[in-house]
Amino acid sequence: MNEQNDNKIKVQSNSELKAIRLKYVRHLEKFHKRSIPLLKKNDFDIEIFKKVIDKYYNEIKLIQSVRLDNTYLQMLEDFVNLTLNYTANYKNNFSNERLDLLKKSNLVHKEKNKSNYKKDKHKKQSFNDGY
Repeated sequence: MNEQNDNKIKVQSNSELKAIRLKYVRHLEKFHKRSIPLLKKNDFDIEIFKKVIDKYYNEIKLIQSVRLDNTYLQMLEDFVNLTLNYTANYKNNFSNERLDLLKKSNLVHKEKNKSNYKKDKHKKQSFNDGY
C-alpha cells in the first residue's frame, strides 16, 4: 500500500515538473515572439527596446528555470541570454547587435520548423513498372 502512495507522489511531482517546464518554454517563446517585431522596426530605438526587453525578462525570472535538452529550446534560451547581454552591454551603435539578433532569431525559427518537414518513407520501394 505504501508503494502505491509513493508512486502517486512521484507521478504528481513529475507532472508538476512537466508543468513548470512547459510554463518556462512558453515564456521563452513569448519573449522571442515579442522581441522580433521590435528589432524589425524601421524607427528602432535602443532605449525603448531595452525597457521592453527588461519587462519581458522580469516575466521569465518569476518562473523556475529548467534544463532544456531539445536543440530548438536550447537555441531559444541562448537567444534570450544573448538579447539580454547585448542590451546590457551595448555600445554607441546597436546596429551590428541588432543584425546579429535578427540572424539568431532566424536560425531559431528554422530549427523550430525543421521538425515539421516529413521525409518520404520507403522511397526505394516505390513501384517500378520497367519503363
